[in-house]
Amino acid sequence: MEFKQLRSFVEVVRQGGFTQAARVLHASQSAVSKQVAQLEQSLGVRLLERLGPQIRLTEAGSLVLRRADEMLRLRRDLLNELDDLGHLARGELRLGLPLLGSDALFARLIAEYRRRYPNIEVHLQEGGSLVIERLLLDGELELGASLTRDNPAFACQPFCNEPLEVLLPAGHPRAGQADIALAELADTPFLLYQQSFILNERLLRACREAGFTPREAGRSGQADFLAALVAAGQGVVLLPRVVARSLQRPGVVLLPLREPDLRWDIAFIWRSGAYLSRAAQAWLALLRERPLL
Repeated sequence: MEFKQLRSFVEVVRQGGFTQAARVLHASQSAVSKQVAQLEQSLGVRLLERLGPQIRLTEAGSLVLRRADEMLRLRRDLLNELDDLGHLARGELRLGLPLLGSDALFARLIAEYRRRYPNIEVHLQEGGSLVIERLLLDGELELGASLTRDNPAFACQPFCNEPLEVLLPAGHPRAGQADIALAELADTPFLLYQQSFILNERLLRACREAGFTPREAGRSGQADFLAALVAAGQGVVLLPRVVARSLQRPGVVLLPLREPDLRWDIAFIWRSGAYLSRAAQAWLALLRERPLL
């Protein structure tokens, strides 16, 4: 049973005969008759009684007519919806963003995406890289921002590569320097991030390589709160430059990190081999228009 056969059958009934149906379908009468015969053969029932120039539905034909109308309507709806997706007239984007720096990096991009594609529903989920990766693997997100890692489970598109800079209390002994090395902070309490932040791993490893284990003064995923703790003299924090420079305030000094060269290299990742919706592809295309690398 094919849609073409169903369409021919429905038009024969609607038009009251094969000649009239052939005219509507822009086909020959013999072609329409063949389509109906093939439908009857595939279903194993007689659908029409031919009474000279007249036709009459059999009991089976009445049942098939009702179902054929439904099936053809569903097919039209499906094709229309697929066409809408192709033109981004509908759909959804399930996007994971980092807790750190989303306001600085993504607020304008999201606004631009919604301006271009007002019919796409954008669902946002914030979290550390480890949380974002788990949600991607579970299928709850389609795309997510994460620190770039060589993980074969994910494909990625790089987005930004920001150096880390240091926020110190204004009264810190090294606050007057032009820049600072990580080793010079060995005796200063560190404000760290939540456990789900891959940036924690990088920072702690860099401290060990510099010859010390940082003394922890607190943890948070909120950059504003971390900066407030620095201003209150509770410790130092390392933040991506694009984030740190938006947090300068009285009581805080921002210094470039001279060594080592620690980076916040954000990429958008998705499950390797996964199908990306048109909505997701449009987001990645927008990022390529406005690279921050």
